[in-house]
Amino acid sequence: MTTIRQSAHARAPQPRALIVTVYGLHARNGEGWLSVATLIRLLAELHVDERAVRSAVSRLKRRGILEARRVDDAAGYALSESARAILAEGDRRIYRQRGAAAGEGWLLAVFSVPEAQRQRRHLLRSRLTWLGFGTVSAGVWVAPAHLEKETVAVLEREGLWAYVDLFRASRVGSGDSPGNVGTWWDLDALQEMYDDFLAAHRPVLAAWRRRRRTDDAAAFADHTRAVTAWRRLPFLDPGLPDDLLPAGWNGTAAANLFLALHDRLTRPAQRHVKEVGG
Repeated sequence: MTTIRQSAHARAPQPRALIVTVYGLHARNGEGWLSVATLIRLLAELHVDERAVRSAVSRLKRRGILEARRVDDAAGYALSESARAILAEGDRRIYRQRGAAAGEGWLLAVFSVPEAQRQRRHLLRSRLTWLGFGTVSAGVWVAPAHLEKETVAVLEREGLWAYVDLFRASRVGSGDSPGNVGTWWDLDALQEMYDDFLAAHRPVLAAWRRRRRTDDAAAFADHTRAVTAWRRLPFLDPGLPDDLLPAGWNGTAAANLFLALHDRLTRPAQRHVKEVGG
């Protein structure tokens, strides 16, 4: 079984996660650049101090996500090309999540990584988990068939394709059942994460619906927190058919809440970032 180690309420968003969210939402058009001063001002509204911002940016630079660049003699950072590609892939999952249709079939990933390459093995398992694969056995992982294109793209980008054989498959015999998938994915933990998201963000949406006037700075803060809290969940959710999900599944309700918040807050948040960076 692919397990989820921490539920959403177990930790506050890290500065690095918030910075990636800010860049993903507000720095992909045009030059894709934010000055250091702008970033510090924006993160202060999320209660992240300057020292933590600079430390997080330094780590993101070392990981190849951000690149130092000066614009009009101002120091700042832009997204790397590889980071742009990763964020574009993420958009398809985060904002256009789809579930598998009944009878669509499965995608099997069979892999073997030499003992001397443990780091590559760890990376491969991490990427398969992030794509939404569940564990059938040590070297056999499974996902709904609709994840094939995304899986191929990630394996090629990460240089992992040589270790994996992918197969399209359908189950022969008693058919697919919630009992089967419950041994492949930790759906109870994912359900808990969706519960946490709903509990944290339903009051936020309700408060915005009661507002008579829009506060752009507050919209930026709430939007950034919501996207940061949400964006990992669709990658942990394989998008199973409805008939294979446990009773009372709340993933759809959580997705609808997120999209409603995103629609409500995007424009005022963008106005605020433009004002701060102007």
